[in-house]
Parts: sequence; structure tokens; C-alpha cells
Amino acid sequence: MTGTFRAACVQMRTGLDVAANIAAAEKLIREAKLAGAAFVATPEMTSLFEAESDALFAKVRIEDDDAALKAFRRLAEELSLWLLIGSLPIKVGERQCANRQFLINAKGQVVAWYDKVHMFDVDLPGGETYRESRNYRRGERAVVADMPWGKLGLSVCYDLRFPHLYRTLAKAGASFLVIPAAFTHTTGQAHWHVLQRARAIETGCFVIAPAQGGKHENGRRTFGHSLIVDPWGEILAEGGEDPGIVVADIDPAKVTEARTRVPALTHDRPFTLS
Repeated sequence: MTGTFRAACVQMRTGLDVAANIAAAEKLIREAKLAGAAFVATPEMTSLFEAESDALFAKVRIEDDDAALKAFRRLAEELSLWLLIGSLPIKVGERQCANRQFLINAKGQVVAWYDKVHMFDVDLPGGETYRESRNYRRGERAVVADMPWGKLGLSVCYDLRFPHLYRTLAKAGASFLVIPAAFTHTTGQAHWHVLQRARAIETGCFVIAPAQGGKHENGRRTFGHSLIVDPWGEILAEGGEDPGIVVADIDPAKVTEARTRVPALTHDRPFTLS
């Protein structure tokens, strides 16, 4: 791990028009670059937040034809920054998408990708029901990627509730975790902060969590409150509900410091259940 760097979360309110969403994200990514960020992360569903199946499949494209990915690759190269696209809906079958995340380097090259493993299939109080698996195929692999400052562990939204994933990423060398999301307002109010801080504390990693926020065109309300959390669980930067950026300086030495204080990653022991 080498050198302090500035990270930024882009918080969005993605709608139903892909071109408009790309433009909104690009504006905020440029703002983050002007604020000195060398690494910028956008939220889950950066390019399209469409819940209706027919409309979704009319708009999605395979990876090679996806307009958003092409635009963000050009932008990363133009701005010479590392860009984590929280996720895009990528067509992988006639009636199936992947909720796919992309890490793009400062030359505009995709250096890693990750398909969300855990599908958000839940029934919440008040009649809120979600079935992500209706339109999306779950991923089957965890991913750790190299960056100039250390290793990055990839994840998306509902993955946050499965701590064994993050322990696996940290044990594979990750010093930073990205957890881009479109958390519902209901679950965000109850669980967002405590879960993000817990993942940082359990692993001794920085957590970078860009979010969707506010009332969307599709009728859904997301929680916002993009977060950057240090390995001791302290919140370094936090957004509200509106679109914008949050920025913090990341010192990789803090990872070693936290893991030296509490070396929990080395303390796993076998046990039996009786």
C-alpha cells in the first residue's frame, strides 16, 4: 500500500432516461475531479433505475454495446482518474440482466468487474416488496482488484448484509471496500450506518459507499447518505439525500494501524455446532 489519496462518492437520483443519467453522473464525476479526487465511485444502478421488466429489457444492452460503460471509460481516460461504476444493468440473456460493477483505470481500461451476488428479494413493512431475482442473474464470484494504493474489494448494495463476503475480501488482501447502493429509505433509516461501520470495523478496511438518494421517477425512495468510513469505524464524510459528492482523504497506513490494534482477521478458530 502506497500513499494517501483522495476518494469521492458520487450520490445520484437515477431516473429512467439512460442518456440523462450518464450526463448527471458525468457532471458529478467532473466535480469530484475538481475537488482533487483520484478515485471516484458512483452508486448502484448509475445508468438506469427501471423496475418494470418490459421497459428494462427494452433499454438494456450487452456489455460491448452499453453506452454508459463506453462513456465512463472515455471520461476516466480524459480525467486521468480511477473510476468505480457502482453498477450498470447489463443484458446477459433474452430476459435476464446482471447487476454489474466496473473498475476502470486512469487509462480508461476495465481492470475488474463484479456481478452482485446477493439478490434483494424481500417483503418490507408497509407493503414494499422487491424481487431483484425476477430480472437479474446473481453473480457467483468475489473479486479483489489492484489499484495504485492497494487492493479493492468489490460488492453491491444488498451484499452489505453478508459479512462473510467482506471477511473473504479482506483476507484476500483488500484494504478498501466499495459498497455502492440504492438502499430503500425504510431499510436505510434502520440499518445503513451501522452496517457500513460494522463492515469497516470487522475487516479493518476503509469503506467507500456511494448511494442513490431521494424520490425517483420509478416511484421508489432511496436513503442517500453516501459514506466514507475509516478502518476504525469513524465516518470521514457523509452525504444527505440530494445528489452531490462527498470527499475524504484516505491514508492506507490506517489499515495496518487498525489491524494491529485488533488483529481479528488472524483470530479465526475452528469450532463445532452442537
